[in-house]
Amino acid sequence: MNLRPREDLLNPVDEAAMAHAAEVLGPARHGYLAVLQPGSGWPGLSRVALGRDAEGVPLILISQLSAHFGALAADARCCLLVGEPGSGDPLAHARLSIECLAERVDDAVRPALRERFVAWQPKAALYVDFADFAFWRLRPQQASFNAGFGKAYALDAALLARLLERVVQAGPN
Repeated sequence: MNLRPREDLLNPVDEAAMAHAAEVLGPARHGYLAVLQPGSGWPGLSRVALGRDAEGVPLILISQLSAHFGALAADARCCLLVGEPGSGDPLAHARLSIECLAERVDDAVRPALRERFVAWQPKAALYVDFADFAFWRLRPQQASFNAGFGKAYALDAALLARLLERVVQAGPN
């Protein structure tokens, strides 16, 4: 059974859609991370603080005490949702749902990521050096961009790569 949206109902991804998706992802300082819980297979959802690496790939810093740490260690598949609802109907506001493969970052790269992450998340300076915290990259595979009613787009890996390039070029927000 295919649960993906019907392609004929989606809009073609044009430059305006890419620019709008970059406006949603670029400034995102937090998101919602969906994981599959080990053992039960039930979905779990958490709010996570976001940063990004030099290539624009979303980066999270999480404790081994969190349920999502163990879930990502057991199954790298996850989904990251970014986008802020404004006033009125929350479904009228843009959001980007990115299917990712999580990858725990090697401790050798930690110092460079530490500086980048704390620049995005200054409060993380309180816990970034705790031994039970680790960085994870959320490598985008495909995404669904909903820019409001009647404005749905599917982004494949190639479009996501272009989106990350655009976010990096825009610089910090």
